[in-house]
Amino acid sequence: MEPEKKKISLTNVNLLFDIVIFVAFLLSLDPYATGHAIHEWLGITLLAAIAIHLLIHWRWIEKVTAGFFRKSSTQARLNYVLNGLFFIDFVVVVFTGLMISEAALPSLGLTIGHSTGMKTLHRTSADLLVVILGLHAAIHWKWILNAIRRFIVQPVGRLFRRKKSNVVTVEVKA
Repeated sequence: MEPEKKKISLTNVNLLFDIVIFVAFLLSLDPYATGHAIHEWLGITLLAAIAIHLLIHWRWIEKVTAGFFRKSSTQARLNYVLNGLFFIDFVVVVFTGLMISEAALPSLGLTIGHSTGMKTLHRTSADLLVVILGLHAAIHWKWILNAIRRFIVQPVGRLFRRKKSNVVTVEVKA
């Protein structure tokens, strides 16, 4: 008899990946808390993570793109536009971050002059990114709560529930 193979839920993978991206994003918000080197490399890594996130959701992107003006719901259109703005803003944040890099690019032997305008654009677009991410989380709040309940809270709760036993204890008085 072969051992039963467990299927990996795409929702599980998506939730875990989103949590990792969110935590990394929170860590990258303050370069003074993490240090500039970690801040910069985390930002570059997040760009790759966002690209993977887009690939995971590529079918949805194709579907909404194809039916944007015909079949898509208002919520799907809003989500699509918000995601587009998030992606564009994130690219601006990473690009401007690379342009003002103090650690990542110099470690690769590349140096670019620091511009006050580029620093201002980096900070402003990063602040806008926080707002867009908040709106994105608000739109998906129901999914987030359901996924956390289903894939984190319930399994952890099952670990601590008492298992019913078929053993009967008998007390004997002497």
